[in-house]
Amino acid sequence: MFTELLELTPSGLCCPAGDFYIDPWRPVDRAIITHAHADHARPGSRRYLAAKSCEDVLRCRLGQDIDLRVLDYGERIDVNGVTVSLHPAGHVLGSAQVRLERDGDVAVVSGDYKRQADATCAPFEPVRCRTFVTESTFGLPIYRWDEPRAVFAEIDAWWRVNAAAGEASLLLAYALGKAQRLMAGVDASIGPIYTHGATERVTRAYRDSGVSLPATIPLGEGKRGPNLAGSLVIAPPSAEGTPWAKKLGPYSAAVASGWMRVRGTRRRRSVDRGFVLSDHADWPGLLDTIRETGAENVLVTHGSSTSLVRVLRELGLKADVLETHFADDPQDAEGHG
Repeated sequence: MFTELLELTPSGLCCPAGDFYIDPWRPVDRAIITHAHADHARPGSRRYLAAKSCEDVLRCRLGQDIDLRVLDYGERIDVNGVTVSLHPAGHVLGSAQVRLERDGDVAVVSGDYKRQADATCAPFEPVRCRTFVTESTFGLPIYRWDEPRAVFAEIDAWWRVNAAAGEASLLLAYALGKAQRLMAGVDASIGPIYTHGATERVTRAYRDSGVSLPATIPLGEGKRGPNLAGSLVIAPPSAEGTPWAKKLGPYSAAVASGWMRVRGTRRRRSVDRGFVLSDHADWPGLLDTIRETGAENVLVTHGSSTSLVRVLRELGLKADVLETHFADDPQDAEGHG
């Protein structure tokens, strides 16, 4: 570790001085949560701390009765002599970077983050620090994102073509974050928007948090459903090929993910279309973010960590891989893509 503020333990990333953990993968006494995706927010801890805008989605995921304290972005508290504050990460609703300060040393644990605009969550804010812990989900130069407006225009065009052919449009996207970003970005005048049950539960939590989204209609598990021709159906990637999906009638399937930048990934998923839309920083976004933090030391977690570390060292930074239990195979892990 490049800082005494952080230590990697069998339970996860710990701040020994403050006696708390950040996104622990085992139950602990005090957990600070960067966001509500399952690989970062795990059940069983005694007390939780998260950003205020994360409360509804976190309770949706971990249970309404968890012991949860929430902070406004930028609000500072003292935890056993460590100053802690949370700052927007731009990943999903309520996602936060965790800033730690003690005796003039500042470390920031970013969780997952993205730099593109998203109407459903607060935009990323660079936080100056000496040590920065960054993800590297898309830590290779091939991953560069197009403007979101252009991607949404592609999705709308695909939906219109399917509607004209009398088909439903099944759009596969993670239930927390990506699904709601899609709802906010597509042209809802094309037709009705239906949701898988897992997607609808999180969408309700987004609405409870004050996020404006178009009307959606949940699809149950009944043997007979409505005529879905011309509609957009948003479901988790795991729904493709299931009995639930087979009840939709004629449909065209697509995946919205940063992994669609690699053509072979779409073929392996056996879908008709792939739309390159990610809730993570692309290669330029990772490098820009690290530069903007002013960090001297960079710890790189899950994804293409070794590649990013090599480039950072060539740029003159102290960099190393931080081995964590966060999703290492983002194509199959919730929230990664």
